[in-house]
Amino acid sequence: MYLTGAEIVIECMKEQGVDTIFGYPGGAILNVYDELYKHSAEIRHILVSHEQGASHAADGYARATGRVGVCFATSGPGATNLVTGIATANIDSVPVVAITCNVGTALLGKDSFQEVNISEVVKPITKKSYIVKDIGELADTIREAFKVAQSGRKGPVLVDIPKDVTANKTEYTPKAPAPIAPVTDTIDEAAVKRVAALIDASEKPYIFVGGGVIAADASEELRELAYKIDAPVCDTLMGKGAFDGTDPRYTGMLGMHGTKTSNFGVSECDLLLAIGVRFSDRVYGNAKAFAEKAKIVHIDIDSKEINKNIRADESIIGDAREIIKRLLARVSENDHREWLDKLSESKHRYSLRYNTEALSGGDVVSEIYRQTRGDAIITTEVGQHQMWAAQFYHYKQPRSYITSGGLGTMGYGLGACIGAKAAFPERTVINIAGDGGFRMNMNELMTASRAGLPIIEVIIDNRVLGMVRQWQTLFYGGRYSHTVLDDGADFVKLSEAMGCDACLVTTQGEFRDALAKALKSKKPTVIDCRIDRDENVYPMVAPGKSISTAFDAEDMKIFE
Repeated sequence: MYLTGAEIVIECMKEQGVDTIFGYPGGAILNVYDELYKHSAEIRHILVSHEQGASHAADGYARATGRVGVCFATSGPGATNLVTGIATANIDSVPVVAITCNVGTALLGKDSFQEVNISEVVKPITKKSYIVKDIGELADTIREAFKVAQSGRKGPVLVDIPKDVTANKTEYTPKAPAPIAPVTDTIDEAAVKRVAALIDASEKPYIFVGGGVIAADASEELRELAYKIDAPVCDTLMGKGAFDGTDPRYTGMLGMHGTKTSNFGVSECDLLLAIGVRFSDRVYGNAKAFAEKAKIVHIDIDSKEINKNIRADESIIGDAREIIKRLLARVSENDHREWLDKLSESKHRYSLRYNTEALSGGDVVSEIYRQTRGDAIITTEVGQHQMWAAQFYHYKQPRSYITSGGLGTMGYGLGACIGAKAAFPERTVINIAGDGGFRMNMNELMTASRAGLPIIEVIIDNRVLGMVRQWQTLFYGGRYSHTVLDDGADFVKLSEAMGCDACLVTTQGEFRDALAKALKSKKPTVIDCRIDRDENVYPMVAPGKSISTAFDAEDMKIFE
């Protein structure tokens, strides 16, 4: 077939099984959009309100499905508006392919109208970036981009195409997508044998899981391992749902806002089996004091993560699912009833609590869990509400908690919610936001309305930048420098103006009724939940302190 570059772009999308693209057109990418118009029956395009929304939606689609998310943008500011979303996907290892178009090749490097060298801009925050100046290389470059995004440690890839390349013609031959094989050639069998021996010798093992377990589709194998070696399980923010949050072995999140049981337990264990985690500073607190009594085993697909933040006594590099399978074949059935009973007692003693006397963040999330029976996909912005969503919603399956873990991107959740809902229109998809995050990208409510996506946006609204204010309260002497958002903005009117149903609630009963109504609605719905501005997230570990010093509201005497 003799096709234009624009036709090749769309044919490659079809080759790769792309069914949804999130984007925003402009002059440089017009040829591609003109071709996309002819294939609207095969590929759904969701027009966002801002290119950053497209990158977040592609990210949310990818996290919810495990497939590659795709976004389109034009040159210059269209391309640069994708950068925050690309960086978000990069640090959280999410497979996204961004297609941008640039000025014609003859205009490159001349400060032409809406020209940016976007492939160079994103090099530090992508697995790979390309600019395709020869149409003969276009199809294979796009195919390679999809393979790179999905191979090994997943991540974003950008392909930039000058406008004249989208207009030129060349011979095109269809190809089936390249198979993506799990990384197994790096697995050291001797290390597997040594780790199995450590597990069998352990009396107080702990399994610590992150997003790598979800990326490897290793949840079933993880559960089998936990039961066979009779170990408790904790997780990172990115690991939510990798292990069933309702399982009695599950002890909650680890780290700065993790449970006391997980923080104290990891500080007391004799073996920490860390799978698919990157040991963020928010997890370990004080690196020198982290899991001091334990042998640490680090399993990860990326060798650069080993010993980067926390020293490991043993490590295995490769696909988490395959490594767990090999460990299962070597470890013995273990019995650690006394250890598990101790942690069960701790879970009861240090159970997570929230204010039940008035509408509160924990109460809102708990009610969402109750009414959705734990079967919804939850997305979030970043802040206090993000932690409450991690603490009080019990994630039973992977890909059900979608949040910006590494970059901490305010404005992420609504776009991600749209992406997840586009992928699973039959499922309930709820974005839990703070009022600060809502202000960042609220314009994407118009996207949900325009696309007919009945998402639910729940704003935990304290009229302050809650998490920053919490730090100002605890560590900055209550000097609330520019964190008060009490400007009288009416989120209900704003939401209604963007085509949504919306309401303001101030009591538990009002929220309960509003949520029940929203779950039945066929329109996007916004529920503005007013809570007290001084409600804080606990437990908490002070920055740089050992996770064993986790405190809650009753322990505030530590700061006296």
